[in-house]
Amino acid sequence: IWGVADVVYVLYQRLMAPPFMLLEIKDILATFGAFMAVLIAVEIFHNLILYAEDNHNQQAAVEIVLGTALMAISRKIIVLDFNEVGAEHVYATAAVTLALSVGYYLIVIRAKATAT
Repeated sequence: IWGVADVVYVLYQRLMAPPFMLLEIKDILATFGAFMAVLIAVEIFHNLILYAEDNHNQQAAVEIVLGTALMAISRKIIVLDFNEVGAEHVYATAAVTLALSVGYYLIVIRAKATAT
């Protein structure tokens, strides 16, 4: 609830700053980044509840961590300003995203496909 209030406050500040009631692209990205942070926090809370209810299943724990990490790196990519970061940062972000995606595929999707 506090995170949602923070998003509303950030949006209010951006709308009240000059130019009045107009958002620039950086304002939209800042607001969207705050909103995505709230979604990630909700996802982490949901994952902790699932992990606690699943009697500490190691497979579920890996799925939870990979899913949350994918969501966090997706947020980073969405709010990344490519004009302010170097090519090394973009390549490193791409490598982390690829590694997480391959890991998620191997652990979650492929494991469920072989189980059926």
